[in-house]
Amino acid sequence: MAARCLGRGVVRLLGGLRGVGARGLAAPRLWGSASAPAAPAGSYQERIALAASEPAAFWGLLARDVLVWDTPYHTVSDCDFRSGRIGWFLGGQLNVSVNCLDQHVRKSPESVALIWEQDEPGTEVRITYRELLETTCRLANTLKRHGVHRGDRVAIYMPVSPLAVAAMLACARIGAIHTVVFAGFSAGSLAARINDAKCKVVITFNQGLRGGRVVELKKIVDEAIKLCPTVQHVLVAHRTDNKVHMGDLDIPLEQEMAKEEPVCAPESMGSEDTLFLLYTSGSTGTPKGLVHTQAGYLLYAAVTHRFVFDYRPGDVFGCVADIGWITGHSYVVYGPLCNGATSVLFESTPVYPDAGRYWEMVQRLKINQFYGAPTAFRLLLKFEDSWVKKYDRSSLRTLGSVGEPINHEAWEWLHRVVGDSRCTLVDTWWQTGFWRQETTADVINMAEVSSFKKPEKTGGICISPRPSEEGAEILPCMAMRPLFGIVPVLMDEKGNVLKGGDVSGALCLSQAWPGMARTIFGDHQRFMDAYFKAYPGYYFTGDGAYRTEDGYYQITGRMDDVINISGHRLGTAEIEDAMADHPAVPETAVIGYPHDIKGEAAFAFIVLKDDAGDADVVVKELRSVVASKIAKYAVPDQVLVVKRLPKTRSGKVMRRLLRKIVTGGAQDLGDITTMEDPTVITEILSAYQEHKDKWGAAQ
Repeated sequence: MAARCLGRGVVRLLGGLRGVGARGLAAPRLWGSASAPAAPAGSYQERIALAASEPAAFWGLLARDVLVWDTPYHTVSDCDFRSGRIGWFLGGQLNVSVNCLDQHVRKSPESVALIWEQDEPGTEVRITYRELLETTCRLANTLKRHGVHRGDRVAIYMPVSPLAVAAMLACARIGAIHTVVFAGFSAGSLAARINDAKCKVVITFNQGLRGGRVVELKKIVDEAIKLCPTVQHVLVAHRTDNKVHMGDLDIPLEQEMAKEEPVCAPESMGSEDTLFLLYTSGSTGTPKGLVHTQAGYLLYAAVTHRFVFDYRPGDVFGCVADIGWITGHSYVVYGPLCNGATSVLFESTPVYPDAGRYWEMVQRLKINQFYGAPTAFRLLLKFEDSWVKKYDRSSLRTLGSVGEPINHEAWEWLHRVVGDSRCTLVDTWWQTGFWRQETTADVINMAEVSSFKKPEKTGGICISPRPSEEGAEILPCMAMRPLFGIVPVLMDEKGNVLKGGDVSGALCLSQAWPGMARTIFGDHQRFMDAYFKAYPGYYFTGDGAYRTEDGYYQITGRMDDVINISGHRLGTAEIEDAMADHPAVPETAVIGYPHDIKGEAAFAFIVLKDDAGDADVVVKELRSVVASKIAKYAVPDQVLVVKRLPKTRSGKVMRRLLRKIVTGGAQDLGDITTMEDPTVITEILSAYQEHKDKWGAAQ
């Protein structure tokens, strides 16, 4: 059964492997245990204090307990933000794939590692740890036979699937560096990433399936590699039975894997050797690859996965992110597999074939933790609660939100409707999204930083309501508590540290943590300028935050998503949050635009529920809500009702496109290949033109 998930041709490949057993296991390590993560002894507050005051003692103990090592490290950390030096577990050697596969196969080979929720409704395929190890080894041997060596870069252009996970782990096994490119990027975007990394091999599918639609992956790769002189081979697997053109560089992956043994000796890697590159997804400029290394990243992903989500052995963990983003790397692949969990791979969309897709999946797979994006939750808010309640969600214990601040209505809906008011809900903060290369305001005189928006930098969750003391309160829409080893500070516009509670400022981190990226591939100075130049000695996240009197943190939005209205600096997220509390408004997007008198003004795009009633009445009520919740100056000058907002396939609202439309730049929208449905732009342009005509006539 497991073979079906790997592509049509892999059925034949794995058909005779049921009796292979554990021949692919690496030899047992002589140092370190492979136990589940266990934080140092003491109360929650004592562990938080230890991680902040003595990070070497805290992380050193965890690294010994959690990871399986070939060679022990001699130095826990060597970090200095002023010089950009970040190093963890120096001298240690290990292999990430051994930590994610071999150690579990040795103990429980038939435990399920992956459940692939295919695009086709109601179909899933289960892959055991043994099967995933054997597939990984065959793919690793295939890469080696086609000239891939330690340190070489491999591009993975594949949708969410077990074979994509095996490709990542195969690279890790032989010491190659993978860069997963979201399987929705254009040929030009793919080529730019391949060329920057100088990839030797590309791994892809003939086609992809998403939301009932076919995605022509191989055709996109064919166009891309015309511009990529370093590519020597393209390994092509089959998601569908449809034939595609096979050129001189193309190799049928399943056929090649069938020739290989399901055993591959793991390469012993240094703790600070590069594990993967993850590229920015800005619409302009050269993409930049964040470098994540071996031991520190894996440890942080595993520890945060366990403690934030209350993972327990035997749980089914459902993170619905794409593996092309850091959320998928950390909480679909590396964190869960290091912990020996069963991880769900979600290939489809939240509304295919209907708005009950998530919750039918939860019922059928008996998912215990569900981790998704506020954008998807706001989308589902537009539908009747019956789409949720018709399915049994009693298996759920923890619900999670990731990617952007969640508004109150979505939080309450997730907690009350999806979780039946009984599940723990963690609104997690870390850097998960895109770099949106655009500037809305000159924030703290940081021209260098304004082009670096929200990179895949932190590697894992940094602030979350859990872990905490047992029974501790959770406040809606608030990330609340810094995780072990995360030491936030708030800065004012002059670079001074803000003390105490009831203060807002730029969110910085004062101490290194194991999971953070180490540099930008081939451009360390740009890495320094982006994150360490604004506040020397601190890492600048690019986000603003509010700290309560109790010391909890609430993320207020990107510092560069700030509007300066008549001298009042206001985060667009604050306006969006206020408007989204209206029961008729499931989604909003606010942007700043030039204003002759105010300097800047707010323009709000809103989506109404079908039963919202008179749109003019709702708009009037929204203006009143913003005035009462924030201030009169925060009320958007213009409000446009639209049917949909432009979003990427991962659910991010593409505010830069809305800004282009309002500021007259609709003729040059940049790269929109990540957009879920480009026809939404035509809809918005039509609505905006009609609005503009009415607005002009009324002035």
